Amino acid sequence: METRKVQVTGGSTYTVSLPKTWATDNGVSSGTTVEFYPEDDELLLTPERETRRQEGTLDVSGLEGEQLTRAVMTMYVSGFDVISLEAGRITTEQRSAIRSATQRLVGVEVLEETSDSVVIQDLLDSSELSIVNAVTRMRLIAQSMLEDAVTALIENDDAIAEDVIERDDDVDRLWLVVSRIFRATLRSPRAVEELGVSREDCFDFHSTARQLERIADHAVKISDIALKLDDLSADVADAVHGLHAEAASVLEQSTDALFAEESDEATRLGHAALEAVVEIDEHTRKIDDMLRDLEPAQAQSLGLIVDSLSRSADYGGNIAETALQKAAPRP
Repeated sequence: METRKVQVTGGSTYTVSLPKTWATDNGVSSGTTVEFYPEDDELLLTPERETRRQEGTLDVSGLEGEQLTRAVMTMYVSGFDVISLEAGRITTEQRSAIRSATQRLVGVEVLEETSDSVVIQDLLDSSELSIVNAVTRMRLIAQSMLEDAVTALIENDDAIAEDVIERDDDVDRLWLVVSRIFRATLRSPRAVEELGVSREDCFDFHSTARQLERIADHAVKISDIALKLDDLSADVADAVHGLHAEAASVLEQSTDALFAEESDEATRLGHAALEAVVEIDEHTRKIDDMLRDLEPAQAQSLGLIVDSLSRSADYGGNIAETALQKAAPRP
């Protein structure tokens, strides 16, 4: 850390000198324009950067299948707009994995292909992306997935179960969008200004998106099991339906708390959600006792479903804790 004293020039203009080492390292000299970004009682200064699309290159030699898909997604989340994937020769299997990756990302398409490279490009303007809209959409999809997964189980409807499994891709795409936006705000004050959301709020939305992504995964897990189970007894169906209703209520209250404009309302809803999680834990234990009387294989499958609903409520509780922190006074 270095310190500088503020000087007054011309009787009314405040000036301060820049550390020469920092200026040299960042190409700042006489006549250079710098950008100022006020954040409450802080003022961030950066050299003026030309707005341009970020380009990155990745050597994919030896990467195949899911490993290659994850590598492409990592480059996307890191903030690259144009990604060149290169190797001595791009195999057919690698091209298939790259196409699979682009289909799992929002606004990304293959721009160019040669024998030794594939170039993909993000066609969306990052400044137009909204982390609030993305999390809101994740909330709606995850809630409907969990509800439909339980419906598929109780009604023994394979079509609904398969639809839930397919919708998980939508949640995953949005999760990657949120991660990309969040990392951009960590790198650049300009990204924060364009987004119109503080870094702290971005952190809260990113944390919430992670919980919603996990809830969607549990909806898929329930649907997978529903495809293998036969009709449930009325008592078991009622118990599972009731547990889902309680878990869904926690998720509703916690996300309402996160988006509440008034801190008092956010605090009320957040505490209500956390209190409900404790009650759900007790309800879960009662259902587990009920399942002991069933045939072992069915009891085990239903136990996994009960666990997924309980964990979904816990994830809702995590969102409630995030909402309470967001609503708390800031130093």
